[in-house]
Amino acid sequence: MNNTESKIPFNIFGVVLAIGIVFGDIGTSPLYVMQVVMNNLPIGQLTRPDYILGAVSCVIWTLTLQTTLKYVIITLKADNNGEGGILSLYALVREKYRWAYILAAVGAATLLADGIITPAMTVLSAVEGLQHELPMLSAVPIALIIVFLVFMVQPFGTGSLGKYFGFYMVLWFAMMGIVGGCQLAGNVGVLRAFNPYYAIHFLVHVPNMLIMVGAIFLCTTGAEALYSDLGHCGLKNIRTSWAFVKTTLILNYLGQAAWIINHPELNHPVNPFFAMMPHWFTFVGIGMATLAAIIASQALISGSFTVISEATYLNLWPNVMIKYPTRVKGQLYIPSVNHLMMVLCLLIILMFGSSLKLEAAYGLAITLSMLMTSILLFLYFMERKRPLWFSLPLTSFFVFIEFSFFVANMQKFMCGGYIPVMMATLITLVMYSWYNGRLIKQSHTLYDKVDSCYLDRIVRISNDVTIPKIATNLVYIVKSNRTDSMESKIGYSLFKRTPKRADNYWFVHIKHTDDPYEFHYKATILVPQKVFRIDIFAGFKLGIHADKYITLITNKMESDGLVNLSSRYPSMQGCADNRGDFLYMVVDRIFRNVHMSPSRQIIFSCYNLVKRVATSDTQMYDIDPTEMKIEKVPLKRSDHTEDDLNALLENEAAETDS
Repeated sequence: MNNTESKIPFNIFGVVLAIGIVFGDIGTSPLYVMQVVMNNLPIGQLTRPDYILGAVSCVIWTLTLQTTLKYVIITLKADNNGEGGILSLYALVREKYRWAYILAAVGAATLLADGIITPAMTVLSAVEGLQHELPMLSAVPIALIIVFLVFMVQPFGTGSLGKYFGFYMVLWFAMMGIVGGCQLAGNVGVLRAFNPYYAIHFLVHVPNMLIMVGAIFLCTTGAEALYSDLGHCGLKNIRTSWAFVKTTLILNYLGQAAWIINHPELNHPVNPFFAMMPHWFTFVGIGMATLAAIIASQALISGSFTVISEATYLNLWPNVMIKYPTRVKGQLYIPSVNHLMMVLCLLIILMFGSSLKLEAAYGLAITLSMLMTSILLFLYFMERKRPLWFSLPLTSFFVFIEFSFFVANMQKFMCGGYIPVMMATLITLVMYSWYNGRLIKQSHTLYDKVDSCYLDRIVRISNDVTIPKIATNLVYIVKSNRTDSMESKIGYSLFKRTPKRADNYWFVHIKHTDDPYEFHYKATILVPQKVFRIDIFAGFKLGIHADKYITLITNKMESDGLVNLSSRYPSMQGCADNRGDFLYMVVDRIFRNVHMSPSRQIIFSCYNLVKRVATSDTQMYDIDPTEMKIEKVPLKRSDHTEDDLNALLENEAAETDS
């Protein structure tokens, strides 16, 4: 049974919700696709029927093969307990194909880079319709204000507005279908575009074929986001709503083609999306397009938060502060990501200034994300033991299509496409260094056996009144998966430094699970009423909230009579609020006295740099900073022996003799 169907009910409201959340990006592509096609045709050939029919035929078959077949029919079934997206797909195969993190990193990075450009592209395209009607207005300032406001409302969440997005987007798609259908009624001959012959003829004979293919690709840029939103809407809801969405999209594209062919007097490129509207409806259409662009931008921004959240819990991104502004399941807000995306998006609008110029940078990055998804899909088929005769030809077919789009979009590289590629490269390097830096750190981790001797030392420290008490409840965050072992850095902090005296000792291990919303824990009593270990298993969409989880679990253990959490200070006895304090110890190992190969040193240095810039231990574990203490210990402790002293003396003697 598909878990998506069990978690998301299939009904009319679910279908409407899917239309509002899933199809914002792909649903605003008619704003610019045919305009870009016309802009790249020679001036004397803007209305050649064979070119226009061929372009629309390419759009129809791209939506059919790429969006419908690959994503809606096939890829949506590769869900991770109801969650979709390239990182959820990676989570399904990472146990068997650990190297696939590279594919996931590249795919997620390019998806994020595209998510930065898309709000600028959609909002500019919508606002430029107003500029065409009122030439005295400048589209850039209006677009800047709209995009700025969209990012500024993110901290408040969109839970109260989200339920209206779906109803509005239904109206938006219906409007596009009706306007396009009216134009189609005046030239039903454009229905010939369903014949793939016209697409093939167009690709063979059109000037600047690669540039045209890059323009056609823009009609399916929202397909990857469609897969990412699987967990929010459900498989059946997305598939059902896509039937309606695709119908209205094709009607609108056919209507634009009919309008272009019916106006042979055109001698300069226009935006047929707005031009084919009745004059009395133009301003209404522009307003609707602007609101649709805002909703599409909102969906992409929220999707970027989800990608970063998933990457964090798959150890591909440093832990960052995640907030939950509403009670809507899965809705989150990441301040650092929001601020960075806002700055970059505003800069992109200022740099390019128009949707036609921005098109030169748009679409290149997302082709790489689609390629990575296709390869991961093949690994998923292999992991599920699907027959090779089925999985290899199928995924090879999609790889061929997407690689063709990639080659075509590479024509955009020097015209601005290098910008998303640079952003994606930087994000990929962060992911690569973070993932491998953690592995390097783990390779230098030593463990102590937690036996009776180890526990007896803790008890003796706890009973030694000559040592100042550090807290009533001392909590260590540990990484060891085994109950009978502990990282040596913990023992170093407990015994080698000033001994840590407390009444209760807690060793807490938090493990991310691939089930998005899983949560359970296991409490182990190491010393009754004194030393405890808690193993917490939290899904990658729940986040790490250490002090929240620990408070809830320890309160439950106290109610069960397993521990006394009250303060032991005599002066606090009899007080109404006698709860003991908690101190969270985070032991961080620093890079010193460690010999590595040059390549590993570079990776680990990048890891440390990312950690300093992007995150902190307080953010990583979501702990109240007033209850947290960070203690630094060497990554590898150097034991200086008498032999080292003798070697130094011998070197000095040799220098003196010489």
